Amino acid sequence: MSKVLELKNISKVYGDLHALDNVSLSVDKGEWIAIMGPSGSGKSTMMNIIGCMDKPSSGQVIFDGKDISKESRRKLTEFHRDRIGLVFQQFHLINYLNAVENVMVAQYYHSMPDEKEALAALERVGLKERAKHLPSQLSGGEQQRVCIARALINSPELILADEPTGNLDEANENIVLDIFKQLHKEGTSLVVVTHDPEVGEQAQRIVRLDHGKIVSDKKNELFSEKIKRRDTP
Repeated sequence: MSKVLELKNISKVYGDLHALDNVSLSVDKGEWIAIMGPSGSGKSTMMNIIGCMDKPSSGQVIFDGKDISKESRRKLTEFHRDRIGLVFQQFHLINYLNAVENVMVAQYYHSMPDEKEALAALERVGLKERAKHLPSQLSGGEQQRVCIARALINSPELILADEPTGNLDEANENIVLDIFKQLHKEGTSLVVVTHDPEVGEQAQRIVRLDHGKIVSDKKNELFSEKIKRRDTP
């Protein structure tokens, strides 16, 4: 299977601190990976490097066969804008724009805003009827679904989510996870950074970090069993 992402011997050093220490990781196209670990394990640093928001001190970041680790920050910004959909724990919605306008902002930086496409993205996450509502008029779960629609609008090759259910109650967490399950079923590549075991255990593969190193990288047997049950007539 072809790979959407490879990290090869990645280190990130801040003074005497090795936030990432010679880490290697690959993500197949269509794969759903959870990156887990305690606070200070390197999760956020890895997310920032995968999302082209930071550069490694050493090593290679290969995205869809292209080494981007030596690109300028401007080029990396363009790259993540065009190829990666970001979902954050803090929603980062613009409070004076309604839901559909918040989705269209992502289009503006990529190509041309298209309200019809933005409405279709909101419909995909079950929010078409809330399109004209401001963030203050939406629940936390609805705001996160707007963020997912915004991440999807430019048809990215990879969805990268940072603690996407961290601010949600159980009901809204389940709605967001159901959206991720559908995206995976459609062949979207997903990398979800989380400290929540229940969220991590939904993924196809679980990677655990500690002190800047990968200490475990395993297929999720529970995920495989769910797929088998789903595919059994």
